[in-house]
Amino acid sequence: MMKHDDDPVRGSLTFTLAPIQTTSLRDEVHERLRLAIVSGYYKAGTRLNERKLAAEMGVSTSPVKEGLRRLEAEGLVRTEPRRGSFVTFEARQAEEMTLARAALESLVAGMAAQHATQDDLERMRALLGRMKAALEGDDVDHLVSLNSAFHDAVRAASGGTYLLGLLNTLHAFNHGTRVAVLSDRRVRKASLREHTAIYEAIAGRDVARAEALMRSHVTDAGKTHIELLFQADRESTGAHT
Repeated sequence: MMKHDDDPVRGSLTFTLAPIQTTSLRDEVHERLRLAIVSGYYKAGTRLNERKLAAEMGVSTSPVKEGLRRLEAEGLVRTEPRRGSFVTFEARQAEEMTLARAALESLVAGMAAQHATQDDLERMRALLGRMKAALEGDDVDHLVSLNSAFHDAVRAASGGTYLLGLLNTLHAFNHGTRVAVLSDRRVRKASLREHTAIYEAIAGRDVARAEALMRSHVTDAGKTHIELLFQADRESTGAHT
């Protein structure tokens, strides 16, 4: 049974709906709410109260209403007449998003192995150095940002346009996955090793290896994300994987 109430069911992951300061208010509200859902801050069945959300983000209810409509179109929220909006993001959707991201990211990594310039490679190498320092300093928030920056660097090195446009539609899910999985120190260490191997494959112009490593990296992160967000729910309901 899904829980339907005005008090959001929130996961244990670090996240906050801080006041928004941006010129693109509607887009920012939409992205913030989407990230809150895919990172596990709001669990499936949670009722999203428009006034409470607006107060938390320091905005009027208009951009919140618009954000919820867009989330419903994306399949992350369900709106019921006279009852409100409820989170519908579940493991099956997360699995599909992971498969989509793994397919796209692996192709982009292969393209990067073909087209990366020396500047691109130096940028990736520098990011790996900063990621190592953030790991050693247990600076998780910075590591999440650097993780995103590394993937952005691979995408830029690919020289692609169409595939990058498709990946942009998964931006919030990608970031939500990183926020979730990098909360585990063991995963953070493994992630650095995987990024280093991906860089080496790209620098070595090994297209097949770059694709395979990126696909494995994204798939493993997705599995960990799903376990963190949904395993407890499955166990509590007696469901089996």
